[in-house]
Amino acid sequence: MNCPRDWPEPIIRVQSLSDSGIKAIPDRYVKPPSARPAFDSTTSIDANIPIIDLGGLNSGDNLESTTLNKIYEACSEWGFFQVVNHGVSPELMDQAREIWREFFHQPMEVKQAYGNSPNTYEGYGSRLGVEKGAILDWSDYYFLHYLPCSLRDCNKWPALPTPLREVIDHYSKQVVKLGGVLLKALSINLGLKENFLQNAFGGDDIGACLRVNFYPKCPQPDLTLGLSPHSDPGGMTFLLPDHNVPGLQVSKNGGWITVKPAPHAFIVNIGDQIQVLTLIFCARFFHSLLLKTILK
Repeated sequence: MNCPRDWPEPIIRVQSLSDSGIKAIPDRYVKPPSARPAFDSTTSIDANIPIIDLGGLNSGDNLESTTLNKIYEACSEWGFFQVVNHGVSPELMDQAREIWREFFHQPMEVKQAYGNSPNTYEGYGSRLGVEKGAILDWSDYYFLHYLPCSLRDCNKWPALPTPLREVIDHYSKQVVKLGGVLLKALSINLGLKENFLQNAFGGDDIGACLRVNFYPKCPQPDLTLGLSPHSDPGGMTFLLPDHNVPGLQVSKNGGWITVKPAPHAFIVNIGDQIQVLTLIFCARFFHSLLLKTILK
């Protein structure tokens, strides 16, 4: 498949629109009435996704079994959960969040030097997809490949702020390590060898990418969305939230629940690829069990 090398229309940065002081958002960002933000009166205001303390893993006792069971239930019932005591230092999490905030508040010409294209999406972006005239989200973003190293384009890693490259490399290593811990837990919960899912995603050559979303102030937030409803196509997503910008919602039983981030927690989203892998495994297991039953 040939990938388009440029966008179908001139790119307008949402941050520039916001900073211009406009009173009404352009039509390109106005969602259809059925897709606009709405208060869900059927969902309790106190509802939240599960919060799991990972400190019990590798304890070798009942606490480890309890933690694994909590992960199993969260994956089965939600597909989303928060983790605390995950091994990534709070200081590093804060540093990573703030260094990207500094990047987005730099002069536009500095950021434009890293403008992306639909060829790889790496760099500074403001839209996804190449459909001409598409309704867009009210957000800018930065996208980077981290692993495997063969896909990493160091020219797309911002040189400013000066500490960004070092901070993000260190942060990404720690999050990838955390991903390995959870892949092991998921494999055990499925009754598989503990390295099954890690190997299914490439073993030591596992893929990892980073996306930073920036949501500028919007003059008409009731008409648009920072990010349209979607499922994540990868295996697992680790979200580092900004506690000053609530808004992440999770679909549950036909309603939408606004996630309330715990201090220095990661929000974990089980992606499409793990869902497909586990469905395939369960189908094969059921087929094998059925054959054994018939043979008996």
